[in-house]
Amino acid sequence: MQGTVFALKIHPCPDQTYEAKPMNRNDLRRVDLNLLIVFETLMHERSVTRAAEKLFLGQPAISAALSRLRSLFDDPLFVRTGRSMEPSARAVEIFALLSPALDSISTAVSRAADFDPATSTAVFRIGLSDDAEFALLPQLLKRVRAEAPGIVLVVRRVNYLLMPSLLASGEISVGVSWTSDLPANAKRKVLRRSRPKVLRADSKPGSLSLDEFCARPHALVSFAGDLSGFMDEILEKLGRKRHVVLAVPQFNGLGSLLTGTDILATVPDYTAEQLTAAGGLRAEDPPLEVQSFELHMAWRGSQDNDPGERWLRSRIQMFFGDPDSL
Repeated sequence: MQGTVFALKIHPCPDQTYEAKPMNRNDLRRVDLNLLIVFETLMHERSVTRAAEKLFLGQPAISAALSRLRSLFDDPLFVRTGRSMEPSARAVEIFALLSPALDSISTAVSRAADFDPATSTAVFRIGLSDDAEFALLPQLLKRVRAEAPGIVLVVRRVNYLLMPSLLASGEISVGVSWTSDLPANAKRKVLRRSRPKVLRADSKPGSLSLDEFCARPHALVSFAGDLSGFMDEILEKLGRKRHVVLAVPQFNGLGSLLTGTDILATVPDYTAEQLTAAGGLRAEDPPLEVQSFELHMAWRGSQDNDPGERWLRSRIQMFFGDPDSL
């Protein structure tokens, strides 16, 4: 129906079904887009405090916006249960319709915007796993600074657990990590397929046997502080195990921790390349068959055609991607 949009008909009884009725687009002038963004953020965060932090607003401003939203939709929208705010059935229904609509608005606005790297002062918020940040970010940063000296990069640490919520909430527009589940509107591609390497600082000649590998102490890089990883799962299938004596949260500094010890560390090949470049370490293949693993780039579908985001993703592909795996 040309010249009209569909809005939800509001019923006083919360148990009734909400029907759609035509709404003249002139009536949309009384709807503040900022209110809808606050609503979407509250649906993600379930907290006035966290929503205020995400939107860089004060809590009184979010509370006032929520009051206006309740008046607009004639519904409580959120009910406090303990420390969280649970959405009403009406809020869930509104969110299902509103979220893709906001994505469409974002896409339409971004398509109309020009992007010139040389003059842009845009702020890009990206998520990187620790291995990607350590091994690949320095090269990307040099290229970005040369092409777009005015832009700002804000880097958030991500992993497969954090990536979905950060993309869904808009805290990052693109992320690089191994991923599993992603938001429905997110897009993903494989940047590279990598194999693990074993780092060692000793001077003993020759490669490690499986017995030596299992007998030596190991260091593990674990975001969550785990004492086992994919290598332990492979060893368990063979009826073997290793002894992890050190778990650290990041790759930066791992080389100095291994130096002068007999500790081994199994890391991605692109990380091993950076760690061995400084000297004092050598890398070799594990003494057992290990499959390659994928490094993914995922981004918000609503920003798929944004000129600036497309430029940034192309540069991530340039420096994080492996041509042999594409």
